[in-house]
Amino acid sequence: MKVAVIMGSKSDYPVLEATVKTLREFGVQPEVRVLSAHRTPVAAAAFAKNAKENGIEVVIAAAGKAAHLAGVIAGHTVLPVIGLPIKSSTMDGMDSLLSTVQMPEGVPVATVAINGGKNAAILAVQMLSLKYAGLGKALEQYKADMERSVLAADSALQKELEG
Repeated sequence: MKVAVIMGSKSDYPVLEATVKTLREFGVQPEVRVLSAHRTPVAAAAFAKNAKENGIEVVIAAAGKAAHLAGVIAGHTVLPVIGLPIKSSTMDGMDSLLSTVQMPEGVPVATVAINGGKNAAILAVQMLSLKYAGLGKALEQYKADMERSVLAADSALQKELEG
């Protein structure tokens, strides 16, 4: 199980740390790269064209500002691509979100929230769980743990409010 985690600039990596960590927690191997849709278009296209043959099963592409990386990757592969818009200083990430989500018909990019690195990883794991049953079981456990945590917080709050 291998997921490509590509960023348009190394400055995007702080957002992607949660992505890489979450993938590893589920036992998914990330291949982490810096490739730019604008500054290294030939290399980005070559990576996308060869990703499937190189064992990649899902691509997470993160970029800010004119965030075209996910779309460029999606245009060169049949693999699922998850776009991760990065918050930029100019428009608080709205520019990145719109650049990522507004794809033409026939070139889909699944898009998560601005700086939603953990959700990008979880979505990739959900996609992979269709093929790898063990990931499905791990996701069920993850959701059960999340539910327990929220219910415990609710119970603690109720006790605090009563006291």
